[in-house]
Parts: sequence; C-alpha cells; structure tokens
Amino acid sequence: QVQLVESGGGLVQAGGSLRLSCAASGRPFSRYAMGWFRQAPGKEREFVAAISWSGGSTYYADYVKGPFTISRDNAKNTVYLQMNSLKHEDTAVYYCAADVSRQRPNWREYEYDYWGQGTQVTVSS
Repeated sequence: QVQLVESGGGLVQAGGSLRLSCAASGRPFSRYAMGWFRQAPGKEREFVAAISWSGGSTYYADYVKGPFTISRDNAKNTVYLQMNSLKHEDTAVYYCAADVSRQRPNWREYEYDYWGQGTQVTVSS
C-alpha cells in the first residue's frame, strides 16, 4: 500500500507560479515511478508529468514542457511539481500517483496503482 497526500494548491494570478508537493508513505519511495495528472471541470483526467524512481528521467505532456518541472526528493519521500507561467487553462484538480510496478516515467494513467486525493489549482485570468 502507498498513501499519497498532495499539498500546495491554491489561487494564483495568470503568469504566477505554484509548487505542488506529494508526500508518500508505505512502500519504499525510491523504488517506483511517480506521476502528476490533472482534471479540469467537465474534462477527463489527463497526464501532466512523470519521473523515474531515481529522478534521473522525466517525461512531460507537450502542453506543459518548459513551464512545469517535476522532481523528487527520495530522502523526504516527496515528489514536486513546479508550475511557472500559469495560465487560466491550467485550472484543475491536480493528482499525484504512484506506479509501483515500474521505475521509469510513465504517461499511462491506467497503469498507476495509487492516487492522492487531489489539490485544487485555480488560475485567475
């Protein structure tokens, strides 16, 4: 079992920045890949970014390349999503997820095993 708790969401003006955190507990954190997904109102959940077990490999959705950065601190059992140059269309509930079967970054939502409860990000235009 893996428990995931997101934090860091909130209200920010367009062009601003936020850093999301996801604290994990349960299985040894450094042994599996992690990902971030988001779900905007009225839309399906979509992939944002993923990171390998070591942090040495990352993968991003095309629409967040550049402004968003995923990272992890295995000593703190935490994965981060730094979001810069936020736009109104980035408004969504952001979820972190654990893919305990893989060590490489993974964009396939259905292959993730554990999910956090989500944190709301609202970008005002």
